[in-house]
Amino acid sequence: MHLPAEAVSAAVLLEVVRISGLPDRRGAPYPGRVGAHWAGNEAAGALALIESLPGGERHRCGFSPGWSVRAYADALDTALFEAAFCFSCHEVRMQGTAVPPALDTQFFDADAPQAHALLALFRTAAP
Repeated sequence: MHLPAEAVSAAVLLEVVRISGLPDRRGAPYPGRVGAHWAGNEAAGALALIESLPGGERHRCGFSPGWSVRAYADALDTALFEAAFCFSCHEVRMQGTAVPPALDTQFFDADAPQAHALLALFRTAAP
């Protein structure tokens, strides 16, 4: 999977969100409860794991994401990007100031070991 390289380099904090619905408008954050904050090596490891997700094919489910990560720079004001993961349709939707249009929708292999590891990390962060 491809993440915006400059945003990954600038990210100092990841916020893990258990999504409870879809945003009410395009570009709004996905609603839900924050379950964890990852910084330092933990954030870097999670970003590396996300980047290691192998590509996959679209599956039809209507996009019902369960988890998202929001990446923040030092200022911690506005998210550099948010990536919402749907493990049913194998789709990731990204949004934010650092996300070029070519990266906003991607597909991953949800059966890959990396996807299982990522889902396990998300579950340990559940609020």
